[in-house]
Amino acid sequence: MKRLLIVTCFLVNSFAGAGEVPRKPNILLFLADDLGYADIGANSCQDIPTPHIDAIASNGVRFTDGYATHPVCSPSRAGLMSGMYQHRFGFEHNSGPERYASPEFGMPRDVPSLAEKLKAAGYATGMVGKWHIGFQEGLRPHERGFDYYFGFLSGARSFYPDSPREFDPIIRNGVRVTDETEYLTDAFARESVDFIERSKDRPWLLYLAFNAVHSPLEATPKYEARFPHISDPKRKTYAGMLSALDDAVGRVMAKVRELGQEENTLVMFYSDNGGPTPETTSRNDPLRGYKGQMFEGGIRVPFAMQWKGKIPAGQTYREPVMGFDCHATALAAAGVDVSRSERPTLDGENLLPFLTGEKPGRPHEQLFWRAGARQHAARAGDWKLVSIPRLGEPMLFNLQDDIGEQHDLAASHPDKLKELQAAFAEWERGTQPAKWIRQDQRNAEIGGQLKAEGEPPTPRRRTPAAGRIDEPFKAADKNNDGKLSRDEYPQPGVFDAVDANKDGLATLEEVRAYFRNRNRN
Repeated sequence: MKRLLIVTCFLVNSFAGAGEVPRKPNILLFLADDLGYADIGANSCQDIPTPHIDAIASNGVRFTDGYATHPVCSPSRAGLMSGMYQHRFGFEHNSGPERYASPEFGMPRDVPSLAEKLKAAGYATGMVGKWHIGFQEGLRPHERGFDYYFGFLSGARSFYPDSPREFDPIIRNGVRVTDETEYLTDAFARESVDFIERSKDRPWLLYLAFNAVHSPLEATPKYEARFPHISDPKRKTYAGMLSALDDAVGRVMAKVRELGQEENTLVMFYSDNGGPTPETTSRNDPLRGYKGQMFEGGIRVPFAMQWKGKIPAGQTYREPVMGFDCHATALAAAGVDVSRSERPTLDGENLLPFLTGEKPGRPHEQLFWRAGARQHAARAGDWKLVSIPRLGEPMLFNLQDDIGEQHDLAASHPDKLKELQAAFAEWERGTQPAKWIRQDQRNAEIGGQLKAEGEPPTPRRRTPAAGRIDEPFKAADKNNDGKLSRDEYPQPGVFDAVDANKDGLATLEEVRAYFRNRNRN
C-alpha cells in the first residue's frame, strides 16, 4: 500500500510538472553613457579595473564590432527603445537642455517602446537612470510602459543630487525627489536592486541607463582613492566614475544571483556612443575618432551579453551588431512576436540563434548612420563609407585591414565607394527628415521657441579646454617648431582627429579647429 501511494504521488507530480509553463526570462539591460571602446578590461583597459562588466562578457559573449545607432546620446537611446533606426521617425539630433528643447522633441507615441511591448506580455517593467528621449507629458518613462521609474529626463546632470547649480531634477514616476542624498550612480544601483526584489515573483525588465561616465567629471573620494597610481586628476576622477558604474553593475548582478535567477536572466551591456576623449579622458583605442563622429571611435562601443545555460560562455563574436539588436533579442527571449508583417517595426535582429550556432551568416549585411547634413556612414561587410563634409570628400576604409581608419581607399576603389553610397541612398529613402535641431541658449528661448533668424546668438560659455589652447600648445611643443607630433601631443588617443590634413603633425590652427568642431550634447 505504501509503495502504491509513492508511485501515485510520483505520477501526479510528474503530470503536474509536465503541464507547468516555464517562467519567461528576466531582461536586464545596462546602458553606459559615453563609455569608450577601450574603457573596459575585456577590451584591454589597463588602468581601470571593470571586473563586473567583464564578467558579463566572460560568462557569455563579447562583441568586437558592437555599434550604437548614433554617435550621440539621445538618438542612440531612441534607437534602443524603438528597436529601429530612429531616423524612421525623425529622431536625429540631441535635444539640448530641457528648458530650451524643441516642443517636438521625443519618441512619438505611435512608436511603441520596449517596455510597452514587454508590459503587454506580462512583465514587471522598471527603468532607473537617464531617459533623454522625451520631456513632454505622455512621453516620460512612467507614461511609456515602465511601471517604475527613478532618474532624470535630460541629457546630463550633476552626480551630486543637491548640487545648487542643477536645473534637472531627479524624479520618481513623475514626482520630484527632494530627499536624495547618495552619489547618483550609487542611488541608481540601490533603486535597481529594490526593483528586482519587489518584482522577483514575476518576469521583469530592468533598464538601467547610467549617466556615467558622461560629464561633468564628478566622483566621490571613496572611488578616486582606488586609483593612487593615476596622476592625471582628470583621469583619476574618470576612473572613479567608471569604478562606481562597475560596482553598480556588480550590485545588480549580485541581487540576481541572490534570488537564484541568473540562469533565467538575459543580461545585455553596451554604451550609447563612443567616448568624448578630450573632454573626459575616455579611450577608444585602437579606433579613430570620438563621440559625435562617424569614425569608429564615435559609434563602435563596448558590447557584451550573457544568458547562462542559453548563450555559450567565453565567446568572442566578430560580426557587426547594433544597439537595436538588444531590443529584438529581448522580445524574442520573452516570446513576443517580432513579425514584420504589419510594418517595418524592427530593424534589430534577434542575436540568440547567431550566438548559439542555430543560424549561420551575420545578423546584418549593412548598417547605416546619419547625423543630419553634417555626416553619415555605412558599413557593408568589412567596408565602410564615412562622409564628413567639413573634412572633404567621402572616405572609404577596409576595417579588416585598417581598424584605425588611417588609409582612405576611395580613390583606389571607386566602384566600392559608389556601391556603399548607393546602399546609403537606398536606406535613406526609408527615413524621415529630422523633426528638430539641438537647441540651447544660443538659438532658442526658454520654452523652446527658436530665436528670430538674424538675431545675434547668445555666446556660449567657452569650456576650459577650448579657452586655454595656446599656452598648453606651447608647453607641449618641446622642439619649438610650432607643431606637435603624436608623441608631443598631450592626448595621443585623439591625435588622429586633431591632425586634419594627416601630415603627422598638429598645428595650433588644427587644434583650435578640433575644439571648435567638437560635438557636444
